[in-house]
Amino acid sequence: MAEKVLVTGGAGYIGSHCVLELIEAGYQPVVVDNFSNAVKGGGDVPESISRIERILDTSIEFHELDLLDRPGLEKLFKKHSFSAVMHFAGLKAVGESVEQPLRYYRVNLTASLNLLEVMQAHRVHNLVFSSSATVYGDPQHLPINEQHPVGGCTNPYGKTKYFIEEMIKDHCKAEKDWNAVLLRYFNPIGAHSSGLIGEDPQGIPNNLLPYVAQVAIGRRNCLSVFGNDYDTLDGTGVRDYIHVVDLAKGHIAALKKLKDDCGCKAYNLGTGQGYSVLQMVKAVEKASGRKISYKIAPRREGDIASCYADPRLAEKELGWKAEFGLERMCEDLWRWQSMNPTGFSNGTAS
Repeated sequence: MAEKVLVTGGAGYIGSHCVLELIEAGYQPVVVDNFSNAVKGGGDVPESISRIERILDTSIEFHELDLLDRPGLEKLFKKHSFSAVMHFAGLKAVGESVEQPLRYYRVNLTASLNLLEVMQAHRVHNLVFSSSATVYGDPQHLPINEQHPVGGCTNPYGKTKYFIEEMIKDHCKAEKDWNAVLLRYFNPIGAHSSGLIGEDPQGIPNNLLPYVAQVAIGRRNCLSVFGNDYDTLDGTGVRDYIHVVDLAKGHIAALKKLKDDCGCKAYNLGTGQGYSVLQMVKAVEKASGRKISYKIAPRREGDIASCYADPRLAEKELGWKAEFGLERMCEDLWRWQSMNPTGFSNGTAS
């Protein structure tokens, strides 16, 4: 029997790519999502999940569920015997978190607390948590390794990730039979090579690459580049961009690590290479063959100048390393965007 893995927020961008990799690796994912960042397809199933079913010619169990619904979560754990949980569900926009901090604390922390308590009650002791490089705050040194201090976060979103990491660490310390891997993502971009699933933000994109792609396809007129006076090669912010499929494969490696009774471990998932906003604009122009208009805007509150990973620990202990370079990331991003000009609301990719 294939191991059952609960995937929270599994209809979203990263979650859906992980669902696909889980199935390919022989696991049986059970997906829950509340549609806060996912589009409904036919029959109340997320369009992303329907398309994975099509890509892999399989069926996927899905439940519409908000993790704030504690009784609904209990019911799910009574129905299934999960070997592990992959926890992606949560609000995730830096700028929005600065404007709505209490909402971010209520949703992200309460959801995670509910999940941990229900897991404990049902003796499910293996967790892979979707964390973020935002836990490091403004970098004290580059590249950032896992020994870099955490907690000096520059926005409430990052703080929620840090607080959840701390809850998990403390719980693993108290409960010796628990194992958790905290995956600190840098900046996931790109899409599955089929062009059928990808990043489809609801409303105005908060992340750079979907916005750039929407300008290239004609959905938006112009990109705002927030700040060109940072201490970087061209004055614009530098980030470590990682292909979402590489990231998803990192989760499979983390799931295998749990089998070693690893306790609580944190790993960076990045490439170790930083690119500026303007370098990314040029790379998408090359992939799409289209000119991308942009204007310089004031810096955003909570943003930092540069952030890129030292990913060597993940390579050493998880046997994982990012394979795809910038060109491939942008090609896959553009394939997704050009096949789905209005995202999943197309219904069916042409």
